[in-house]
Amino acid sequence: MFTRLPHRQYLLFLGVALAAVWIPLALHPNDRAAWALENSLVVVAVLLLAATHRVFPLSRVSYTLIFIFLLLHEIGAHYTYAQVPYDEWVRAALGFSLNDALGFQRNHFDRAVHFSYGLLLAYPIREMFIRIASVRGFWGYFLPLDLTMSTSMLFELIEWAVAEIFGGELGMAYLGTQGDVWDAQKDMALASLGALISMLVTAVINRSMQRDFAAEWNESLRVKSRRPLDENAVKHAPNKRR
Repeated sequence: MFTRLPHRQYLLFLGVALAAVWIPLALHPNDRAAWALENSLVVVAVLLLAATHRVFPLSRVSYTLIFIFLLLHEIGAHYTYAQVPYDEWVRAALGFSLNDALGFQRNHFDRAVHFSYGLLLAYPIREMFIRIASVRGFWGYFLPLDLTMSTSMLFELIEWAVAEIFGGELGMAYLGTQGDVWDAQKDMALASLGALISMLVTAVINRSMQRDFAAEWNESLRVKSRRPLDENAVKHAPNKRR
């Protein structure tokens, strides 16, 4: 039904749906200061998407994946990631403890969202690489994975910096390690795994639908010039264009 809407109307629908979830979750969060910190990057992301939707509109698939990720993040921001009561929700819906069934000793909602970061956002990143940098073949799958991994690392550095700046309970709530000294490494690994799965699924789908998939893949890995790009070549390259 909604996929039949014109592109801008579909984007407006996603925006209204996000606002409908964001407003009640913003009213009484568990920790107002932590909620504000968690939403600072969301505000930047939403403003960026709104500012570029005319000059660089993404596909419906990309916007939908971003929307789902933002929903998950807003749930984490409302409760703080370490206190999202997903186990209580599973108990109420299915009658058993997910934590007990899987042997979890901590709240793993933050890990699920880090995994979702890679799983859901690698595809929009791939779309930007294809449309802006005109990447093809192997690089159309590797570069989104690479950027997802690097931005995941960057976010862990931001978390560390925020925790150092604010300190105390607010810093620990934002950091959300829950006593795990390897929390940052595990978060980055899960984001990377999510992106890898996303790109593998995308590659499998494209291989089944794209007749020249193998040729494009091979061409992307072919050496285009056997001459090394030495210092002189770099120095004089602009002059040759004139």
